[in-house]
Amino acid sequence: MDTLKVGMKNTLEWIVTEQYTTARGEFKVFSTPSMVLLAEMACHQLAAPHLPPHQGQVGIDVSIRHMAATPLGKKVRAEATLTGIDRRKLAFDVKIYDDVEQVGDATHERFVIDVDKYTEKLRKKIAAA
Repeated sequence: MDTLKVGMKNTLEWIVTEQYTTARGEFKVFSTPSMVLLAEMACHQLAAPHLPPHQGQVGIDVSIRHMAATPLGKKVRAEATLTGIDRRKLAFDVKIYDDVEQVGDATHERFVIDVDKYTEKLRKKIAAA
C-alpha cells in the first residue's frame, strides 16, 4: 500500500452491452447502477496492484451524478483519480464519458481490509444464518 500516491489515475472502458442497460422509451441506455459499477471497478483496479496478497479492498461509499444518456452499443469510459489516503481509507474522484460528452461523475471511498479477518467474519455470519 506504500506505493499508492494521491494523484494516481486509472481508466476503464466498457462497451454498453445489454446487461448494462435500462429501457427509456424505445431506447436501451446505460443504467445508473451500471455507471456505479464502472466507477467502482475503475477505482478497484487502480488500488489493487498496490496491495499485498493478504490485503483486499471494499467499497464503503459512493455518490454519483448521471448527467446524460449513452445508447446501447456505445463506449463509456471512467477516469478515476486517487484524491486522498487516510490510513486505510482511499478516496477517489471519477469522471465518466461516452464518445460524445461527459455523462457522469462520482466520488467513491474504499477501505483496505485484511482478507483473513474479513473471510472469518463472513464465515461466522453464514454459519449463523
